[in-house]
Amino acid sequence: MKKVRTRSLQWILVRRLILLQAATLLIFIVLCAAALWIANPRLLIDNEAAVAAVKDAVDRDKDGRLIVRETEELTAFREGFPNVWYIVRDGSGESVRSGNIPDIYTKSFGDLLDGADHATIGFSDKDMRPEAYIENASTRAGTVQIVAATQSSRQQTDGLEINISATVEVARNPDGSRNWERALPALAVVIAILLLPIILVMGATTLVTTPAVVRRSFAGLVETVRQAARIDIGTRAMQLPVKNVPQEIAPLVHAFNEALARLAQGYDRHNRFLTDAAHELRTPIAILRTRAELLKQEPQSTRLLHDIERLSHIAQQLLDHQLLDRPTDQRQIVDLRDLVSRVAADFAPLAIEAGYDLAFEPPPGKAEVEVNVLQIERALANLVRNAIEHGGGSGTITIAIDATGGIEVRDEGPGIPAEERGNVFEPFYRLQPQSRGAGLGLNLARQIALLHDGTIRILAGSWRGARIRMELPVRS
Repeated sequence: MKKVRTRSLQWILVRRLILLQAATLLIFIVLCAAALWIANPRLLIDNEAAVAAVKDAVDRDKDGRLIVRETEELTAFREGFPNVWYIVRDGSGESVRSGNIPDIYTKSFGDLLDGADHATIGFSDKDMRPEAYIENASTRAGTVQIVAATQSSRQQTDGLEINISATVEVARNPDGSRNWERALPALAVVIAILLLPIILVMGATTLVTTPAVVRRSFAGLVETVRQAARIDIGTRAMQLPVKNVPQEIAPLVHAFNEALARLAQGYDRHNRFLTDAAHELRTPIAILRTRAELLKQEPQSTRLLHDIERLSHIAQQLLDHQLLDRPTDQRQIVDLRDLVSRVAADFAPLAIEAGYDLAFEPPPGKAEVEVNVLQIERALANLVRNAIEHGGGSGTITIAIDATGGIEVRDEGPGIPAEERGNVFEPFYRLQPQSRGAGLGLNLARQIALLHDGTIRILAGSWRGARIRMELPVRS
């Protein structure tokens, strides 16, 4: 089955933000274009506005001489631009001048245009002479040529001046209407040229900043994930922190915590039921054993005693599962030699009765571990009992310890088939259906080893019998 590939949230955000920014920018430009189309404004820079104000004031007196009247518009313009100057000249050469006119503009207009850099009369950046605007205007005095500006020198600025001028001409039909069939392709190219750099810059910025923002926003969630990874059967009551989790993710964490609480409660109820049932069974089992022992020694009574012993063993294994709920603060530092030697001494009579020799091989030095003693004793007892039950009824059962915290239980029986080595640690799994146990001993031993950050496994080799090794972390 093909593994489903998860989607990265940060790259989803990057793609969608770039598309959103591009769409927003495009809509903004379209709306601005529509507004300009409806308003059809005429934008004037300062010098053009000066010419417009002067043009409306040009006139002739009763003798036919060229004059500039002080209209309200021109007066208002002077108040806004006190340095304004202008020259008005008609076709006959008659002129009217006002303001502090730079010398370059006092020459003939032909000489003036020869030295200009721009269409709007301008000069190089290093030239202190100001720019001016020239226009042939129709006035009440006839057609005149007006040169005007709001400054006599570039030194009259307030420190920084920015002039922006844009002219858009749309192709027209013979009747003067706009020809959009010809204008739209060119307009699309212009918009693309304007939009593309902006989109690239915005996209690059989004590409760089979004992953960092996502990582920062989900930093609290990452810590929550780390804590969730540490939850196991021994820490099932743990609750994940919500304090630093993003608000949008908090409901998911709350739901997960509630699910953990329900699972823990269900697990505890299940354990209590098994424990109570095992306790309740011990009394009738003891009564049955007593009565069975009073029967005559016949094959059926012997078989009955074996069945009662098996039932007693199952009840004891169910009670042993209570050990898994012991808190970790009940651990203590012990020497494995002392702990294992006690278990070996307890099982020596049972092993001899079953036809085995029991050997104990301690390490040359100490092997100190920090464990819950009762749990480790029960795990080791299950390993030894398993060897007694499946070791073939003869040979030697050896309990060996090494300095690395390893405990091996060896027998000389038929061993465990390679294909079954992964199954024997599962609960209620038995190699021999007629065995006395319930298939819980090795499972309990593995869970106890895991609670102590240890391991348990079946060793493979050319030797006879089975070797099960439990390793516990040694204190350095």
